Amino acid sequence: MHRVGSTGNTSNSSRPRREKRLTYVLNDANDSRHCSGINCLVISKLSLLGGNDYLFSGSRDGTLKRWELADDSAVCSATFESHVDWVNDVVVTGETLVSCSSDTTLKTWRPFSDGVCTRTLRQHSDYVTCLAAASKNSNIVASGGLGREVFIWDIEAAMAPVSRTSEAMDDDTSNGVLSSGNSVLSGTTVRSTNATNSASLHTSQLQGYTPIAAKGHKESVYALAMNDVGTLLVSGGTEKVVRVWDPRSGAKQMKLRGHTDNVRALILDSSGRLWDLGQQRCVHSYAVHTDSVWALASTPNFSHVYSGGRDLSLYLTDLNTRESLLLCMEKHPLLRLTLQDDSIWVATTDSSLHRWSAEGQNPPKMFQRGGSFLAGNLSFTRARACLEGSALVPVNTQPSFVIPGSPGIVQHEILNNRRHVLTKDAEGTVKLWEITRGAVLEDYGKVSFEEKKEELFEMVSIPAWFTMDTRLGSMSVHLDTPQCFSAEMYAVDLNVPDAPEEQKINLAQETLRGLLAHWLSRRRQRLATQVSANGDFPVGQENALRNHISSRIDVHDDAETHIAGIHPAFDFSTTSSPSIITEGSQGGPWRKKITDLDGTEDEKDFPWWCLECVLHGRLSPRESLKCSFYLHPYEGTTVQVLTQGKLSAPRILRIQKVINYVLEKMVLDRPLDSSNSETTFTPGLSGNQSHAAVVGDGSLRSGARVWQQKAKPLVEILCNNQVLSPDMSLATVRAYIWKKPDDLYLYYRLVQNR
Repeated sequence: MHRVGSTGNTSNSSRPRREKRLTYVLNDANDSRHCSGINCLVISKLSLLGGNDYLFSGSRDGTLKRWELADDSAVCSATFESHVDWVNDVVVTGETLVSCSSDTTLKTWRPFSDGVCTRTLRQHSDYVTCLAAASKNSNIVASGGLGREVFIWDIEAAMAPVSRTSEAMDDDTSNGVLSSGNSVLSGTTVRSTNATNSASLHTSQLQGYTPIAAKGHKESVYALAMNDVGTLLVSGGTEKVVRVWDPRSGAKQMKLRGHTDNVRALILDSSGRLWDLGQQRCVHSYAVHTDSVWALASTPNFSHVYSGGRDLSLYLTDLNTRESLLLCMEKHPLLRLTLQDDSIWVATTDSSLHRWSAEGQNPPKMFQRGGSFLAGNLSFTRARACLEGSALVPVNTQPSFVIPGSPGIVQHEILNNRRHVLTKDAEGTVKLWEITRGAVLEDYGKVSFEEKKEELFEMVSIPAWFTMDTRLGSMSVHLDTPQCFSAEMYAVDLNVPDAPEEQKINLAQETLRGLLAHWLSRRRQRLATQVSANGDFPVGQENALRNHISSRIDVHDDAETHIAGIHPAFDFSTTSSPSIITEGSQGGPWRKKITDLDGTEDEKDFPWWCLECVLHGRLSPRESLKCSFYLHPYEGTTVQVLTQGKLSAPRILRIQKVINYVLEKMVLDRPLDSSNSETTFTPGLSGNQSHAAVVGDGSLRSGARVWQQKAKPLVEILCNNQVLSPDMSLATVRAYIWKKPDDLYLYYRLVQNR
């Protein structure tokens, strides 16, 4: 599971404070498609007003999309991006769209215009899994989640100023029996189904408006439903019961028992059947599915119910005659159903959406095609035994329309160079990514992932400067300070034009500069427009930001050259631009595309260490990037070098430079007494000749030995009796040849000219 926020630290805690993380999510190609399973759907019927209907979908990729529907087309007209984890449910209430997520928040949006997130509501302490709205009271929305919480929100009041911070659903099993009931109270009927789920997350707080809490849940809540006027709320979850509430006060009214596993879906109608709320008992059960039922939809008059779930099947059931019909079979478990006229939209754990013929306005027409059976009033075990032996033929074999998605990444391997990642998607396509610029280097097609991984293996050791996961169906690359600043490379290895060979580049620093290049440009433009009448920048803005950041820690000024401009190896695309997930000192986690950053973001939005790196070229204190080693003559070698104590050099130093050092310090005519002094491989040292006077490219400074080409001896460096390649780094030798935590021992010897 991916966590975005940081854990706080109280004054009484000895646990070190964890700094806030910055994550960037890489997007491949078509941004108008989902790239992970679709958890929720809702239709907005604008066709009644003379326009096209809108379909809103919320995905495990963390985004919502708005689809403008026509007879045989669906155009993605907006992508709503702000949640930092799975979007689990969505409702449209009046002119507001409300979504909930595993990031523990609800968000409100302007759904029919620009799709801007207008408010983030933080009250839940764990994943928010479900929503319910009153269709005739557009101000009331209920939310439930894994924290054993249900809240009833007044959306108008919640849209007033609100603040403060916060920080997955694994599909399991259930008994798969579709149960339902008879309503005496308010003439309302409840439909419910079962499944199992588990997860946990962090806490959140809300200041300002406080929603009504429906208190009494002992376990996680997975399903909510509300009547059309907002006077009755029902909830279900892992307690295997259905609870009934008054949403106006949060008061408990009753508890309905009958399910033998987790309640995963609920729907209400106004006709009064199946669950008898007066007698608080289940009147009917329908044995239809052979596995967990996860999704329900009903016809407007509640005469027929559509159900789908883990068994990949979509059934239509007549609640009066108990006839059931297999409408279709999907290739993936069904997560959500929504009716549109005579069709039904189906969302699954796949990233595509399917529309199937369902005769939603006249369901009996479907039964005229034959193939129906009577849904028994059986236990789940007996129902499964009966149904699994039958060979039901679905009415539909192909959907009438498909909104395609992009296959999500299901497997990945970070290669040893720590810049390339090998991925495999849900369709089996293997690709090679360069994560420092978010680009696909190679598309290998459908090949063996393991064989390709072995083929790309390099004997090279680079510190693990990032972590990553594919929980959102795409690559989320996480940067945490100070670990992210532990990896360096020589500029020449990154093909930086005209760079001195000894120049080193910090991978995280340049990646951050590439990610925030657009933000930095917009920020400079914004500051330029604020120039005062005398031509000066507004007093104190820059200094205040710098002082605020610098006061947080004794920041280390990196003495190495800070390269101007963005190198090609760190130049992120603006056409399929990555998204940033992070948080600053206020407001909690957020997500935006790098091209949507407008330059107004500051320390309230970004981690302080990120701003210090990008604005001032300064990196947080981190562990030493040096490697200590001893250099001795190999057995039988009589030639000595001037320095025999412990040496220290950058971990990325190549063995070729150690060879150059040996050549420079070689004493051909006499052995040298051993010394315990510690020597540093540092460019530009002068004076004490016991220090290495070798610059990064191996050339010698004044006082160093100059060999005639013909007389220059041939030197080899060995470790564990293995001759080392001159291109190896000290870190690679330590990781793959030395393989010990102790100081590295290297040996040199002369070889006859071959």
